[in-house]
Amino acid sequence: MSAALISRISGAVVAAGLGLGIMWEQSQGRWPWPIIGGVALACALVALIITPYVTIYPYRWVRDTIRRASAGDIVAATIGLIVGLIIAALLTFPFSELTFLNLGKVLPFLGALLFGYLGAATAVLRGQDVAHLFSGLWTVRQRRAQEREERDREGRDRENRESGSLEEVMDGRDRHRENESKGKKNGKVSDKILLDTSAIIDGRIADISQTGFVNGTLLVPRFVLEELQHIADSADTLRRNRGRRGLDILNRLQKETNIPVEISDTDIDGIAEVDAKLVKMARNLKCPIITNDFNLNRVAELQGVKVLNINELANAVKPVLLPGEEMMVKIIQDGKELGQGVGYLDDGTMIVVEGGRQHMNNTVEVTVTRVLQTVAGRMIFAHPKGSAAKK
Repeated sequence: MSAALISRISGAVVAAGLGLGIMWEQSQGRWPWPIIGGVALACALVALIITPYVTIYPYRWVRDTIRRASAGDIVAATIGLIVGLIIAALLTFPFSELTFLNLGKVLPFLGALLFGYLGAATAVLRGQDVAHLFSGLWTVRQRRAQEREERDREGRDRENRESGSLEEVMDGRDRHRENESKGKKNGKVSDKILLDTSAIIDGRIADISQTGFVNGTLLVPRFVLEELQHIADSADTLRRNRGRRGLDILNRLQKETNIPVEISDTDIDGIAEVDAKLVKMARNLKCPIITNDFNLNRVAELQGVKVLNINELANAVKPVLLPGEEMMVKIIQDGKELGQGVGYLDDGTMIVVEGGRQHMNNTVEVTVTRVLQTVAGRMIFAHPKGSAAKK
């Protein structure tokens, strides 16, 4: 028997018993038994219908909600509920003094419900901001403690140097480096960086890692690796080549760079999409994500997750061109406006040349008029310096 059926039968039996008892007490034996039995039967039928909706179904909803919620949301909801109940308790006395329509008996209870719900909902919705606030305070406190420790160590080193004990200075520094490395191994310092599928397939992360600009451990979740394998096994040739390129880049990261690459078996239960799993995992580990996906970038930023976008890095390191500068560019296609020609720099930057259509497939010297920064990258507008063209 299902739980809903058991609850219906139990509710019907209890309602029938209560109906019989109440009707018998009210009638004092004066009402005929058919009327009492009919009322009890009606109570049993109503209870048979509504019992699961007030017992089993609310319980399942609460259980599933708690199961889907993260530990941070549960803690935040508990704290918010406590704060809301404290506010309701402070308002209980003024509410209880109201005599109009007996509001003094109802408002304290309604206030506890209202403020408890508002406290829990507010804490869950703004839990990330509160966590960032406390983490910021903790970070400031740790930084101040580290600064004090650094000043004390420098003072000791200076005293040791003045006394000529150079070996003690070196030993102290070695011990400090050893303690720092132990602290990182013990998990006190988080140096993980999550890798998204788009960043792996893009391939530039391998070149960036070789330059030394990336510090920490590149973390590749198992579900990202499975997505790469799924793309590599695709029937579409283009997708298959992109997936195999991503696997080759991972192999290159592990063999040719000095940055450690770690495959994590951690999974996020209750979430099917890879992007949502990445954001949730980054929130749990408090680490950034490397990606080229514009939508993932925006979603992660909205949820307070730091994003390292390779496209933004590429745009930042492009050479800065100012109006009035001159360059050589080959016009390879028509522009959107009449008479415009379009060329590209070696790094892929688009150059729109006013009146450049007449120099199609020729290399001309142009003068920069303005530079426009867009979401997709940088666009340069220019006009030919002279009418002469070079084949």
